[in-house]
Amino acid sequence: MDESFGTKRFVATGGVILWRLACSPASLSVQNGAMARQRISSGDPFEAIFGYSRAVRVGSQIHVSGTTAQDPFVDGCDSYVQAKNALEIIESALVEAGATFDSVVRTVTYVTSMADLSLVARAHLEVFGEVRPAATIVEVSALDDPKRTVEIEVYAIVEESTI
Repeated sequence: MDESFGTKRFVATGGVILWRLACSPASLSVQNGAMARQRISSGDPFEAIFGYSRAVRVGSQIHVSGTTAQDPFVDGCDSYVQAKNALEIIESALVEAGATFDSVVRTVTYVTSMADLSLVARAHLEVFGEVRPAATIVEVSALDDPKRTVEIEVYAIVEESTI
C-alpha cells in the first residue's frame, strides 16, 4: 500500500492496481484520539444480548443494522407490510443520527422467498422514490423468526458535523 500524495494503492487479484483517495485527517471528528461514534438503540432487548446497535454514526457515515418488522406487523402480515414497518424503524434511527431517507446511498434487503420480490420492491420504491440508492436483494433460508420474511439494512452519508 502506497500512502504518498494522499492516496492509497491496493493490488487486487490479477495484479490490477486500484487507487483510492485517503480521508483527510482534518475532516474526521476526533475525541480523545478516536473518531466520535454515535450509537443509536431501538430499545430491542436483543441489542444487549447480541452486542450491537440499531445504527452507528461515525463522521458523515451512518450504518443501520439489518432491521425486521416488529409485532404487530409480523404474524399474518405479508412482506410488503413487514418491509414498510422495517423501513419505519430504520427511518427513526436515521433521524436520530441526523439523516433522512434522502441521505441513503445503499440498501441491502434479505427475503426468505424471491416470490415476495414485487411486494418488497413496492415498499422500497414508495420510500426511496427518486433517491434511487444502490440496492441489493438476496434470498436467505431463514431469519431470526420463521414468521419474519424480510430484513433491510441501509447505509447513509450526511454532511459532517460534530456528533
